Amino acid sequence: MFKEQTTNCWSIRHLKNISKKQKLEVMICARCKTEIGCGEFLTCMDADWHPECFRCHACNCPITDSKFYISGNRSYHKLCYRKQRLPRCEVCKNFIPASSKGRIPYMEHPFWKNKYCPSHEHDGTPRCCSCERMEPRDTRYLLLDDGRKLCLECLNSAIMDTEECQPLYLEIQEFYEGLNMKVEQQVPMLLVERQALNEAMEGEKHGHHHLSETRGLCLSEVQTVPSISRRPRIGANHQFIDMRTEPCRLIRRCEVTAILVLYGLPRLLTGQILAHEMMHAWLKLNGYRNLSPEVEEGICQVLAYMWLESELYTASGGDAVPSTSSLFSSLASSLSFSTSTSSLFSSLPSSSSFSTSLKMGKRSDFEKKCGDFFKHHIEVDASPTYGDGFRRGRQAVDKYGLKSTLKHIRLTGSFP
Repeated sequence: MFKEQTTNCWSIRHLKNISKKQKLEVMICARCKTEIGCGEFLTCMDADWHPECFRCHACNCPITDSKFYISGNRSYHKLCYRKQRLPRCEVCKNFIPASSKGRIPYMEHPFWKNKYCPSHEHDGTPRCCSCERMEPRDTRYLLLDDGRKLCLECLNSAIMDTEECQPLYLEIQEFYEGLNMKVEQQVPMLLVERQALNEAMEGEKHGHHHLSETRGLCLSEVQTVPSISRRPRIGANHQFIDMRTEPCRLIRRCEVTAILVLYGLPRLLTGQILAHEMMHAWLKLNGYRNLSPEVEEGICQVLAYMWLESELYTASGGDAVPSTSSLFSSLASSLSFSTSTSSLFSSLPSSSSFSTSLKMGKRSDFEKKCGDFFKHHIEVDASPTYGDGFRRGRQAVDKYGLKSTLKHIRLTGSFP
């Protein structure tokens, strides 16, 4: 997001001298409120000053330089003003300079709020493919084989191969079962490279693929897909090496042949993608046909968002009410659950969140913050399909409950 901050331009300090013959009226110093007698004085900011009384608002020392800054009727040394008022780029660590018109153009991430020079958007400065933070130039990233860069914080919970992802996949299945939406068929789940995911997407005859980068896919066609069978290790220059893949022949036993997810993403993001693709599978297996992209992707995003909410609520120890408490209250009502938020979550499968939490230990503050970022990303998505679809779907579920919303979608193909 591009923002501008306005500052006043610098001013020039003019020292004047008055003699007894020139003194015709009493002048009062704007700071000490005493009379300015004969000798040197300053006229600045529509007031008169003793030279020693004209001081920097930041350090309280007299301003003796010929040039200084004025902001909000306050005077500053040039250096003090930069330190206190000018934003510092969080990438190159330099002050972001003001233009001749007194405006400071800078970029600011809408969630992380880090500020940086606009030039870093186009000069090849790396950013994490998961949390999307713009970090200092000396930050180390792990280079994935497809060119993606992963920060070390996101690496801590990243899922790297198909076997490693199976417990999380079971948790997502249990989450759906807790919502009375059990997927009866055994749908294979594979963690794959980006190229394999793109090739599988091209092999699909039907589907809504409107994202700039595909991270998950619910397959309906018979295909052979290379699955990551062994977690890669970190080699020289922070690159992944020795990753092993095995071809997996997917057979069509039902409307869904497999769920594919991009490897190398943190657990919460991987789970969000799985929850989204699982909803695609549930819709196909339960006879929801010919839905518009906005409706199908929108309701899938709602379920992904709900799973994120449940994970973050569990991570908090159940001592904080989720921001979508009204949404979950309506879900509870429609699914014959208790209307209290804590009772709702206790009615979900207890192993779905606690098993991984116990294995991983207490979730880090950064991982929780990333979960909030993934939620924020869904909430503010500007795309008509995923963003508007999610907001319409969330509004419908909040008002009518999940069960009634799904029933309406089946009958009309639209949100109520």
